[in-house]
Amino acid sequence: MQVSVESGEGLEKRLLVDLPAERVTAEMDKKLKDLARNVRLDGFRPGKVPMRTIKQRFGEQVRQEAYGTLIQETLYEAANQEKLTPAGEPKVELREAAEEGGLGYTATFEIMPDVQLNDLSGQSITRPVAEVTESDIDEMIDKLRKQRTVWNEVDRGAKDGDTVHMNFKGFIDGEAFEGGTADNVPLVLGSGSMIAGFESGLLGAKAGDDRTLEVKFPDDYRAEHLAGKDATFEVQVLRVAEPQLPEIDEEFVKAFGVEEGTVEGLREDVAKNMRHELKQKLENMAKEKVMDLLIETHPMDIPKAMVDHEAGRMKQQMQQEMQQQGQPSSVDLPLSVFENQAKRRVHLGLLVAEIIEQHKLEADEDKMRATIADFAESYENPQEVIDYYLQDPNARASIQNLVLENQVVGWVMDQIQVGDENKEFSDIMDNQG
Repeated sequence: MQVSVESGEGLEKRLLVDLPAERVTAEMDKKLKDLARNVRLDGFRPGKVPMRTIKQRFGEQVRQEAYGTLIQETLYEAANQEKLTPAGEPKVELREAAEEGGLGYTATFEIMPDVQLNDLSGQSITRPVAEVTESDIDEMIDKLRKQRTVWNEVDRGAKDGDTVHMNFKGFIDGEAFEGGTADNVPLVLGSGSMIAGFESGLLGAKAGDDRTLEVKFPDDYRAEHLAGKDATFEVQVLRVAEPQLPEIDEEFVKAFGVEEGTVEGLREDVAKNMRHELKQKLENMAKEKVMDLLIETHPMDIPKAMVDHEAGRMKQQMQQEMQQQGQPSSVDLPLSVFENQAKRRVHLGLLVAEIIEQHKLEADEDKMRATIADFAESYENPQEVIDYYLQDPNARASIQNLVLENQVVGWVMDQIQVGDENKEFSDIMDNQG
């Protein structure tokens, strides 16, 4: 077997393989003999068809099968001989053989990049830090109250905070426009969910009132055919309702699973959940900064075959999630939509794997159990969740990978300078950290 290598653009390699005629002949003879034992032709008993007849009838078919077998047998042997690791499925093309009767083919593929870890000792990141304060807990309980708002109809003019139920019809240059008509629509005044002038134009309106609103669509409005246009809306007010927040009493507290029904118990439970969410968010934000630093300090060519594979996996995962949520999954998004994120994942995957290998990192059992317990904490029956992760091999493997990834983050943070930046709880949870 003769092998040579040509370099293409980036990570692309072309492997030129030539097999001698005797190897092709030997493979063909083997396949012809196998065929002769089983072939059935009119006028001949099974196994008694002359070889000459078999060659005449099936010779070309057998030659193609022999080529396929030989390529399968020799491709990765040749790549290994040249110390090349394909990053995806090679594209194989036949070409004229170096020897008459032999087999020549070219395999084109990208190779895995040579991952070199750089010195990180001069690098630094700033991670956000925050804590849950009493005022944060107050705000969260207010949100819980608003989730249970009761709306009571009133016989007065609408004001900010009220919900107005209405029918409306929009016109541009005297003509009704598509999407500008709706019936029995609820609108909370002051919410900013409608274009400027619409909500303020309903202040003071009572049930049964008709209002004419003169407004203008913003220049950057998402519907291009309406952007920047003056419009008139004819509005019929059906009813007005004011919000009534529930009292923080025993009934309210128990509705959130706090059996003792005390405000103190509710605050403790809310604070515990907030601190748990905050801890996870801070860890994820710090991890993201570490991963950004790794990519920034380790530029490299990324095999397109690996990026395409990851993009395909992401697309499939998105479709499965849409199905689980009862949403139509027939939207066939192009892989290019996922390309940037897929490239980042592959890049990080190569770097993380190299760090794990070079520094002999292993998933710590105690950390795995702690991670599982952390996941289980938010479920009604934590022990069931813990047992699932400990007993299911795939679930356990996912935890192992997560713990290893976190250990890589810890290793990187030990190599660099890490500063803290104080943030408010709300900033962190709104992902503005």
